Amino acid sequence: MTRFAAPIAEQIWDMKYRFKQADGTPIDQTVEDSWRRIARDLASVEADPAAWEEKFYSALEDFKYLPAGRITAGAGTARRVTLFNCFVMGTIPDSMGGIFDMLKEAALTMQQGGGIGYDFSTIRPRGAAVSGVAADASGPLSFMDVWDAMCRTIMSAGSRRGAMMATMRCDHPDIEDFISAKSDPARLRMFNMSVLVTDPFMEAVKEDGPWELTFGGKVYHTVQARDLWNRIMRATYDYAEPGVIFIDRINAMNNLSYCETISATNPCGEQPLPPYGACLLGSVNLARLVSDPFDEGAALDEAALGELVATAVRMMDNVVDTSNFPLPQQAEEARNKRRIGLGVTGLADALLMMGLRYGSDEAAQQTERWLHAIARAAYLASVQLAKEKGAFPLFDAEAFLASGAMQQMDEDVRDAIRSHGIRNALLTSIAPTGTISLYAGNVSSGIEPVFAYAYTRKVLQKDGSRTEEEVVDYAVQMWRDKFGDAELPDHFVNAQTLDPADHVRMQAAAQKWVDSSISKTINCPADIGFDAFKDVYMQAWDLGCKGCTTYRPNEVTGSVLSVSETADAAPGEDADAPQAVDGGDVIYMSEPLDRPQTLEGSTYKLKWPDSEHAIYLTINDIVINGHRRPFEVFINSKNMEHFAWTVALTRMISAVFRRGGDVSFVVEELKAVFDPRGGAWVQGKYIPSILAAIGGVIERHMIATGFLAGEGMGLKTDPQAQVVNLDAPRGKACPSCGQYDMVMIEGCMTCRSCGHSKCG
Repeated sequence: MTRFAAPIAEQIWDMKYRFKQADGTPIDQTVEDSWRRIARDLASVEADPAAWEEKFYSALEDFKYLPAGRITAGAGTARRVTLFNCFVMGTIPDSMGGIFDMLKEAALTMQQGGGIGYDFSTIRPRGAAVSGVAADASGPLSFMDVWDAMCRTIMSAGSRRGAMMATMRCDHPDIEDFISAKSDPARLRMFNMSVLVTDPFMEAVKEDGPWELTFGGKVYHTVQARDLWNRIMRATYDYAEPGVIFIDRINAMNNLSYCETISATNPCGEQPLPPYGACLLGSVNLARLVSDPFDEGAALDEAALGELVATAVRMMDNVVDTSNFPLPQQAEEARNKRRIGLGVTGLADALLMMGLRYGSDEAAQQTERWLHAIARAAYLASVQLAKEKGAFPLFDAEAFLASGAMQQMDEDVRDAIRSHGIRNALLTSIAPTGTISLYAGNVSSGIEPVFAYAYTRKVLQKDGSRTEEEVVDYAVQMWRDKFGDAELPDHFVNAQTLDPADHVRMQAAAQKWVDSSISKTINCPADIGFDAFKDVYMQAWDLGCKGCTTYRPNEVTGSVLSVSETADAAPGEDADAPQAVDGGDVIYMSEPLDRPQTLEGSTYKLKWPDSEHAIYLTINDIVINGHRRPFEVFINSKNMEHFAWTVALTRMISAVFRRGGDVSFVVEELKAVFDPRGGAWVQGKYIPSILAAIGGVIERHMIATGFLAGEGMGLKTDPQAQVVNLDAPRGKACPSCGQYDMVMIEGCMTCRSCGHSKCG
């Protein structure tokens, strides 16, 4: 018997979380081995490791507690990776040397697998004087371009690209350039971007008052606050960015407001963190805790929930002691405050099982009750840990209890903290759970509604053939198992059919008992009016949210796979009832293609100016179903200074090619790399770096073999990525598996087929 509720769950485990040797040979033979590996590692710091290993294993068993992906993949492997998901880097100094020191720290952090956040408000605006060099400053946006280029070249641990968040204060003189930066689709693609919105600014917006843009005590411009707000709203209406972070509210509610100031978040926004702040994430799977689903007596077992939360808090606290950290400042910050971010997933499925419509007042009230129970259990568990192991080093009882969040906490919890201290400064956060929700059997993600009840995906077999499988939401599958083909009840709703106000209501209900923040996307219909769209953000502000992220499908952001409400109904079916998605013909390869004994290929000579030795590229192709596609690359040079990176590039590109799908993104990524020392003119064309030149050679080969239609263009035909229903709405192509299945989930573009996430 397999523990996996769906084939996609096992495939996600095998691809992302299963411990394997360097050659791909599995070390974890079963998912039970993975649970055992994690439990043993996190129990290793306990006084009685054997006893706690069993308790930890029980929490992990059957996907009840889901540590974030970096813990699941890295714990117990002895690999030099961080188990922490999120980092906010140090404050960027307003000097050239300081800026590039921060760039180096960012690269080292992403190399170990951490997503990072930066506040670029500390860099002087474009045009400001630079003393001593008789020059004007280029401004923070120019340095963000440098960060963006660096991130393109860094592959995070586990072959995950680095993810970054950039923030800027609403009173910075360059804020208007920051707001419009994503209108250029080729710029700052490695960043999520959010504006730090202050309380005075929101008051000025409501009053239609003036707003000063300042830096270093100097007023550079004065604008109308409402005009600036409208510019933010128009940009996110058109381009889905920037997001909005209510930064004063975050700092006022922060348990640690007495010893830190927050000005940035991690890439998905659910972890506001101070300079060098780090946080690890994990989620309780509410869908596994509902008894008698769909019956009148359906209920979530709150006793089991409390016990599970207490065990999860202990496991996460132990991660602080077992994890590596990219930088010593991050280790010191984490151990001084012992921040953790325990959240939930499967919320929408749990509500469905209990007969509640997501977004309704009843569902919001139930969500608030569950999150309150989780917060109580987490804080009381952390108090018990403090009694046993000591409070976090910077704990100050009266200052801690005087914070905005703690003032609303139950009095018995406050008394316990006052008497015994608390082990973890902050405990709760709603993390993005797109991949781990698939791993747990396609439960609904985080506190999001169910995105689609079912969709079809194509699985590419090693022989080039394709099989089709249905991916069904966890609660919907339970309904089918219990009631067969009976029509889904009216309370079954999805992300696209919900009113945006329903999304905001649920976010606000959860936020009341979450001490950090929430990763949540408010899906808006494509035809929502601009004024109605702005009202969504104002509602989020009025209801006490700490931020707001929306997604409105359009020609720029891409449409999304959605539940069809216009599909022709089969006899006896309600045409208005939710239908399964019929346009998600998705390819997912769980294993690389085998290499035939002979391959067709070509060798190209690349002579880079000022280099003594040429570089030779050999590109070999495989033929599948009569179509030729790249399979492997060899890059060679007599220049020994090139040896390490050419070997690394050979291995990485070949590994990507052997996974199949639309691999043309390799060309795009290489051609975008620029050398800060300058590029070169080659055959009358400026090439920004030697890596970009290699990308150009690969592109020409792909065009010559018919894989690409032309320079700068996508696939001419992709025999492995045919979309069955070309008229159906579809997302953008996934850069990992090549399929049109990218959707906005929890503030991040995520592939519903392979779990690839833009946010890492």
